[in-house]
Amino acid sequence: MPVEFSGDEALRRYGRYAGEPSEEQLHRYFRFDDHDRGLISTRRGKHHQLAFALQLATLRFLGTFLPNPLDIPEVALTYVARQLDLPIHQGKLDRYAVGERRWDHQAQIREMYGYKPFSDPPEVLGLVRFLYARARLTAESPSVLFDLATARLVERKVLLPGVTTLTRLIARVCDRAEERLWRDLARQPNASQRANLDALLQVPEGAHVSPLERLRKPPTSVTPKGLMGALKRVEAVRLVGVQGVDLAAFPEPRLAALARSGMRAKAQALRRMTSDRRLATLLVTVHRLEAEALDDALTVFDSLLTDLFNRIDRRADEGRLDTLPSLEEAALRTHRLAVAFLQTLEDERRDFEAFIRSVLALVPREQLQQAVDTIQGLTRPRRDTHIENLLERYGYVQPFVPLLLNTVGFEAGHSGRPTLAAIRALRSLERRKRIATDEVPLDVVRGGWEKVIERGEGELHRPAYTLCVLENMQSALKRRDLYVPASGKFGDPRMKLLSGRAWEALKPELCRSLNLDPDPKVVLTQMSEQLDAAYRLVESRLPENTQVKVEEKNGRTFLTLSEDEALPEPPSLIKLRAAVTALLPRIDLPELLLEVNTWTGFAEAFTHLSEARSRVDDLALSVCAVLLAEACNVGLEAVTRGDVEALRRGRLSWVDQNYVRAETIASANARLVDHQAQLPLVALWGSGQVAAVDGLRFKVPVKTIHAGHNPKYFGVGNGVTYLNFVSDQFSGFHGIVVPGTLRDSLYALDGLLEQNTSLKPRQLISDTGASSEMVFGLFRLLSYQFSPLLADIAERRYWRMDKGADYGRLNALAAHRIDTRLIAAHWDDLLRIAGSLVTGTVKASDLLKVIGVKPKGSLARALEAFGRVPATLHLLTYHDDPQYRRTIGTQRNMQEARHSLARAVFGGRRGELRQPYRTGQEDQLGALGLVLNAITLWNSRYLGLAVEHLRAQGYEVRDEDVERLSPLRFEHIHLEGRYAFTLAEAVKQGGLRPLRDPDDVLNE
Repeated sequence: MPVEFSGDEALRRYGRYAGEPSEEQLHRYFRFDDHDRGLISTRRGKHHQLAFALQLATLRFLGTFLPNPLDIPEVALTYVARQLDLPIHQGKLDRYAVGERRWDHQAQIREMYGYKPFSDPPEVLGLVRFLYARARLTAESPSVLFDLATARLVERKVLLPGVTTLTRLIARVCDRAEERLWRDLARQPNASQRANLDALLQVPEGAHVSPLERLRKPPTSVTPKGLMGALKRVEAVRLVGVQGVDLAAFPEPRLAALARSGMRAKAQALRRMTSDRRLATLLVTVHRLEAEALDDALTVFDSLLTDLFNRIDRRADEGRLDTLPSLEEAALRTHRLAVAFLQTLEDERRDFEAFIRSVLALVPREQLQQAVDTIQGLTRPRRDTHIENLLERYGYVQPFVPLLLNTVGFEAGHSGRPTLAAIRALRSLERRKRIATDEVPLDVVRGGWEKVIERGEGELHRPAYTLCVLENMQSALKRRDLYVPASGKFGDPRMKLLSGRAWEALKPELCRSLNLDPDPKVVLTQMSEQLDAAYRLVESRLPENTQVKVEEKNGRTFLTLSEDEALPEPPSLIKLRAAVTALLPRIDLPELLLEVNTWTGFAEAFTHLSEARSRVDDLALSVCAVLLAEACNVGLEAVTRGDVEALRRGRLSWVDQNYVRAETIASANARLVDHQAQLPLVALWGSGQVAAVDGLRFKVPVKTIHAGHNPKYFGVGNGVTYLNFVSDQFSGFHGIVVPGTLRDSLYALDGLLEQNTSLKPRQLISDTGASSEMVFGLFRLLSYQFSPLLADIAERRYWRMDKGADYGRLNALAAHRIDTRLIAAHWDDLLRIAGSLVTGTVKASDLLKVIGVKPKGSLARALEAFGRVPATLHLLTYHDDPQYRRTIGTQRNMQEARHSLARAVFGGRRGELRQPYRTGQEDQLGALGLVLNAITLWNSRYLGLAVEHLRAQGYEVRDEDVERLSPLRFEHIHLEGRYAFTLAEAVKQGGLRPLRDPDDVLNE
């Protein structure tokens, strides 16, 4: 079987110099101490001394000797020669490279420095055990194991074997680890369960697909029928009967890898697997399908009730509009009555009988009663009309209620117990016609439901009670006062927080890594001093800060900030931008992807879903074609070519199903981001320490439960938001797809904690919608700087910790005091949250969705109080420091430019996302993010080439102008039409295409 390790590029680098060593590497591996110098000086002849030293340095650096011991970079040769004060006699060195003395030197170095051959039994056995343990416990690819094995051998002074020897060893270890895992998993189910699992792959007579295909297919319809189908799917998964099989002893990464394979591989492919592998894959897949099916069912339930409530409210609003004429008429009659009454009060005689006769003459009694009834009906509490309209739709929800209550296993915390008791009571009322109100718990009956729950004589109004419980169930689920332990999405994330021994063991290390003291008094003192210093600095600079004014209005003090003027573009920048734009080669997008792949090998990150080492000829071409079809939203047909094997429809469909998925896209994207960070030009744009997050909206015109409604962005339809995390180096290092338009703040931290690139941003910029104080608190706990752009800056509150501090003109501004006692009381819980986020035990978005729901608990209020310090510091800095504001504005502008590029690329099918399932949405938008990064990288490299070309021709290029160039321009890239995948031979070999001649009109 072909073996896929780190990619061809990594294999080419193995045991040889891939480029010039860095200055740090030269100092570490090529510098010799007195002991080294003593051994080197004993060699006969200065050229032998130099050659001996070069072989020693090479062994330390690479872990092996070179076939040609002098095949080293010039910089390393010069560094060693100068250090030892030895001359470089090239002729003598050339003779040494083919002579016998080189072998003697290698043997002497191995003996003097304790290097062992790879064939040493203890070392081989130790390496095999190390690799086997890693392969058993993790889902690391062979490429990662290859790198780990190489590092271990170098560290233990074991000479590296040939690349084929090492790759074959790793392949055997991986195979053994996988076979052991499959065998152990296949033994877990009993005979009956194994039969049920195998039956999932058999297509029943008269059916078109296997039971497994039906179980894996998520619901798409937000209707009672769709909910019932989703709940029956949960029941069908449970009927397989493997939920009781305990898989806790098996490593989670390995189970996750098997589940991914089982969820996406076709039934035919699963049937072809060996018995143990097939049973293991099916067991893990079905075991996890219950959680996914419950997630989908509860998502449909939540969307269904939300849609029902919204339609009822819209209907009520429309009804009010329809009755406006009646309201005007009733108001006119009431006005006449009021005028007559006032006239009677002014009449000294006050003959009320005459008043009554005059009123009835003006407005007949029946019309007056009608006016009273109309006004009373139109001014009733909205809650009452909501309940009445909801009761009219009871028949809409009644069919799915029994199945919902009997299928979903709800649990509750303390505050959710009344709702759980009502659910259990409602479950017990099935098939009963008459029920007394004292037979059910009524703690959840509030907010207008009291008036309709009782029919009379103590009889329960069953529809009203059912709807009341459903309404409470939905709100309790959102707060996770009510949760479903078997569900992934609707479980309680607070239950996942670190606790007990695991937390106590991690706490000291966490506090050190995040620079947080376990004593809250120390932390609060530090924060108080920092906040106090910020207030005093801003106040002292107010006289010279002409853009900021302290103003008062309606008894409230606030700061006003005049808008920063845009930095003018100097003529030199305009001229430079035009010059480099004229030099950029014109290119089709397919060529661009293929060329970037020759630089980075990103296509090698796409591995087969179930056969990790499976490779085919021209796979990179097929991968690029699929990525382009997804990113441009044009479908596979646009990139299909029957005369090219790698571009045939069958091949592309196979690659799409088995290679292009979220984890391989993320791995490939990391290569692009890391390559971008190494370009010299990019260092002028940023260090990678600053990033921004913003959402790109896409309409989803197909039936799906994974989209949300927002008339502002999606009109009458639904859509999703693709949250982009973009560094100050213009590279997108993470992306998250969320239904509808959920607040960015929920996911701001997820992008920083989950991303797998070499970038380590410490400051994140967002829009106003993400600027909650709890988010500020989480960022501060994890040592990140949160810097949202503030549109409502005048409405913000400023907080202080020292109530007696004198901040001069800012005293009235700092009118609110932070509750430090609440922070201190919950400090260990806040640290526990930080530890759980860092270790990935819980996601920030899941936690914020729960603790941020009103009414907030004490822990949420403590986190909010803690976040008021960094929130206030951000406000003060934002007013005081124009460079801070400019950094935020620049990063936001960069984000908008990337969105413009994304819209231009994703232009097919009217720019609408037509994926009904969450995985499809993530894969397609992930492909879009990858292609955007490829364009950015290509532009960045050619911008650097153009700048160097201009400098070489004597053009004056200023660094401050280069800093304002952008690699997000795309006028020179053809993004539309059918796509041809060809590449010039020189470019295939790693060369660059020539720059365009700006004076050549034929090149336009």
